Amino acid sequence: MDNRFDVSGRTAFVTGASRGIGRAIAMALAEHGAHVVINHTSAFDAEVGFPDAAGEFVDEARSHGVKAFAIEGDLSVDGAILDAYDQAVSALGRVDILVSNANIQIPCAFADVTVEQIDLQCRMNYRVPIQLLQRALPAMAERGWGRVLTLGSVQQANPIIELAVYAGLKSAQYNLVVNLSRQYVKSGVTINNLSPGLIDTDRNRFRRRNKADWQAMIERTSPMGRAGLPEDLVGAALLLCSDAGSFITGANVNVTGGGDLPWS
Repeated sequence: MDNRFDVSGRTAFVTGASRGIGRAIAMALAEHGAHVVINHTSAFDAEVGFPDAAGEFVDEARSHGVKAFAIEGDLSVDGAILDAYDQAVSALGRVDILVSNANIQIPCAFADVTVEQIDLQCRMNYRVPIQLLQRALPAMAERGWGRVLTLGSVQQANPIIELAVYAGLKSAQYNLVVNLSRQYVKSGVTINNLSPGLIDTDRNRFRRRNKADWQAMIERTSPMGRAGLPEDLVGAALLLCSDAGSFITGANVNVTGGGDLPWS
């Protein structure tokens, strides 16, 4: 049977992928045959109670018969993203599938956002993807095949008050995706954006501390009546990272439980 979702023999680099959405996507790629390198930051993993997350990912991914590696690196540090990408190429020989997932949210009233918080979010949520795409796209185009997936957010179109900077940068990232998809449309490379809604990850652990507030947020943002799980992003990600999505580029795909609909 022709399985267009099969990525056997392809190579993938996924940033920020020891936990949460990045991990779910990276593992799905491994399960469908891709050799995978993830980027992670040990300090962040330990901070949220998962100090062995990267090693556990590698072990599980390799159990599917593929090569898998984890690269340590805080991408907010100058030059770290290019070092990580070059290490991924060194480990895999090339990168066919690029998932730019690493990002940072700093919930804050707009009037209280500091210059340092602005700079950090600009580096992680916009400059890092730009540098990554600058490094990856020419080689993909030269080979005539590539899949790029950036992780956006429902916030890029429907921002909430305390995420003004984050939401604006996600909107800018999608604008970049549209621009680059047009530039590379005849090269065999597709470039798309995947936008989650409210997803139950450790990023939202502070919101879950108050069950009533968490339930109220679910009711406000998800007509389905539940928060999403990282695994809920996998189907769309596989579509956009495989031959199944070969005629899709410059797209934004919402995975929000209906939260992007005009519900009152």
